[in-house]
Amino acid sequence: MAPTKTVVYSYSGCGTCKKALKWLEGKGVPLDVRPIVDAPPSAKELAELIAKSGVPASKWFNTSGLSYRALVQEKGKDAVAALTEAQIVKLLAADGKLIKRPVVIAGAKVLVGFKEPAYDAVFG
Repeated sequence: MAPTKTVVYSYSGCGTCKKALKWLEGKGVPLDVRPIVDAPPSAKELAELIAKSGVPASKWFNTSGLSYRALVQEKGKDAVAALTEAQIVKLLAADGKLIKRPVVIAGAKVLVGFKEPAYDAVFG
């Protein structure tokens, strides 16, 4: 039986994504890379991924991106900080550039961003 592929939502222009993909490929992890900007996860998928990740929805924002800055400029910092999880999920599903990346789905594990110790814990 072939190993299950690890799904990676990635953006080709993202340096962090490139580092994560290089790290995963170096470990020989079979990958299914998906374009997070062109085809972001649905709101339902995001809600499930956020729950599995153990990371609060507010930490799923790509806070260094232009989409996030525009959101803060439009709504105000306090209003963005006060968003509910459901509101955050809806915003993330509508704009893949708002999502912190990469998002890595390895079975029941979900990783957001790239931190080598977390990747080591999942992939060894």
